[in-house]
Amino acid sequence: MAKAKIKTLPFDSAEFLSTPEMIAAYLGDALASGSAAEFQDALNVVARARGMTDIAKVSGLGRENLYNALRTDAHPRFDTVQRVCAALGVRLTAVPAQGI
Repeated sequence: MAKAKIKTLPFDSAEFLSTPEMIAAYLGDALASGSAAEFQDALNVVARARGMTDIAKVSGLGRENLYNALRTDAHPRFDTVQRVCAALGVRLTAVPAQGI
């Protein structure tokens, strides 16, 4: 008997980031991971969720520059990260690390 093939669709978390609280929690979890690449990917996902064109405009970055800065192999300047966060309506904060 032949097995039925299951068709799956790609998951895109950007579709579920609809409120500032969800966006902040998503970015906070990525930042807490300690992985710069994971945080950068999360910024990319959130920027797509909010609209790259709008984020580019509000942050003062060119749209193509924004795409390039948020690529997984890019190394954006901290100023760029701050501008993107401000455009997303979130800010980075520092808290004491547990166990240090």
